[in-house]
Amino acid sequence: MLAGNGIEVRVDLPSEREIAFVCRLPRSSQLLFDAWTKPEHLRQWWGCEGSCITQCAIDLRIGGSWSLVMQMKDGSNHPFHGTYREIVRPRRLVYTECYDMPQFGRPEWLTTVTFEEDAGATLVTHVIEHKSRSARDGHLQAGMQSGMIQALTRLYEHTAAMEQQP
Repeated sequence: MLAGNGIEVRVDLPSEREIAFVCRLPRSSQLLFDAWTKPEHLRQWWGCEGSCITQCAIDLRIGGSWSLVMQMKDGSNHPFHGTYREIVRPRRLVYTECYDMPQFGRPEWLTTVTFEEDAGATLVTHVIEHKSRSARDGHLQAGMQSGMIQALTRLYEHTAAMEQQP
């Protein structure tokens, strides 16, 4: 288990192409689903520490697309986009994700996020499936593990603020 601010995140490698992040958050699955799928909320938590989302668009339907631009402290922009393949409110999302940077080959992977409620909390499981083991390992070596833990910590903090809103 790796700790963020107030949460613990388990990181697993369930297969030679997958990375899984698992954490238990004291929030409802509906609240977490909304935070994951509404631009006004996604902008608040997605990305690593020191980054901000400057553009975000979501067409939440099967076959619909999403896109965002993460800007780092140094001003560099990092665009991502994908297509929704499966949506089961408020339990499951499956979508493609592409890091749209030509100098890195525009890597793409499949993301599955599940939200399982249990005893007043929700188990969030975020699985990233790459096309090859080398692509998975390259993603890990790029520092995405710490970035994902930071993002899940920001999700925890943002959803606490969401609960306080009328």
